[in-house]
Amino acid sequence: MPSWFGFLTLGAWLTTIGMAALFRGRQFAMFAGIIIGLHSLIAAEIADMFQPVWGLFVALHIAVYLHVMMLVRPRMRPLPYRLIVSWPGSFFWAGTLLAMPWAVIKALGFTPWGIVIPYALAAIGFLQSHFSHPEEVDLVVADAHRDTAKPLPHPRGTARSVRPLKIVQITDPHLGPFMSVARLRRIAEDAVRKQPDLVCLTGDFLTMESQSDPSLLREALEPLTALPGRVFACHGNHDHEAPEVVRSALTANGIRLLVDEAAVVDTEAGRVHIVGMDFAWQDRKERMQKVCQQHPRIPDTLRLVLLHDPGAFKHLPEGEADLVLSGHTHGGQVGLLSLGLPWTFLRLFGISIPDHGFWARGRDRMYVHRGTGHYGFPLRVGVPAEESLLRIHRA
Repeated sequence: MPSWFGFLTLGAWLTTIGMAALFRGRQFAMFAGIIIGLHSLIAAEIADMFQPVWGLFVALHIAVYLHVMMLVRPRMRPLPYRLIVSWPGSFFWAGTLLAMPWAVIKALGFTPWGIVIPYALAAIGFLQSHFSHPEEVDLVVADAHRDTAKPLPHPRGTARSVRPLKIVQITDPHLGPFMSVARLRRIAEDAVRKQPDLVCLTGDFLTMESQSDPSLLREALEPLTALPGRVFACHGNHDHEAPEVVRSALTANGIRLLVDEAAVVDTEAGRVHIVGMDFAWQDRKERMQKVCQQHPRIPDTLRLVLLHDPGAFKHLPEGEADLVLSGHTHGGQVGLLSLGLPWTFLRLFGISIPDHGFWARGRDRMYVHRGTGHYGFPLRVGVPAEESLLRIHRA
């Protein structure tokens, strides 16, 4: 590795932190310093393994820093910028993070083989991050009680109703570099074409790039105005960063935002009682108990709870939900689902939060949607985004 590459990396890292502190504040500077610092250490360790494509390696390395530096003035960028900076930077950033085991082996004095593997995985993830996987999912609720105190994966069931409740769930679109207004608008149009009884939006609509322009989310969700009285939403954690932007976009499109509130809807499949839980980091058990007390169950009515974070499912009082709809985890975002295996990054490291699929705890059932977008880790890898029609059958 040329000596100037180390100085370039150190200088870019310090410049990123300085710009973040100057224009966004201490908290963002710490965040940028940690995530870019990790990238810098790994890239510096493996750099000399890329001599045959040295120019490309350096260009992509610079794109990572440019991408993060531009977040000090976040806004939705045009396609040319995404093609030149944010998409290549995200690809290389993800590949370099996945290359951490190779960097560790090399730091221990060994010569690892297969350094192309993490970047090949990142290339696959780059493609997956641009597309959603359409599905039709049958779920059986009100089936046999599962005697367990903690959430466990649960079979979807084989019972079938003559007229199931049809729901389209849209969660975690994270309007930003990989989720344009046009893409989210198409997802909303597809939801309308499926003619569901309900459309449920379970939060995390924005990224820091899309928070400053209220028109973006409003325009993206506009197709849902074709389903008046059938579209409901709850907050995700990131929605509290720009709550008025989210609320105004939902209201403008006739979408009812339920903030620890409930609504009753008559559908062709029967009456549905929808409870929307607000997102909270603290006192979740007490808050959820209070909401359930304020909005008790209605006899002979399907009870549907919108709960962004599936980790809070364990705090829901038992018997309060025939079905909980959640998101938040992006399906695990990195895993082996594309190979037909259930394992994700979360399960691999023993993180107990439900990551994707159908879960049960006592009499309650929960479906964790894989999300339509992603955020945090730069790409999806092995966990495709989801566009599904849920058919809810009562045993």
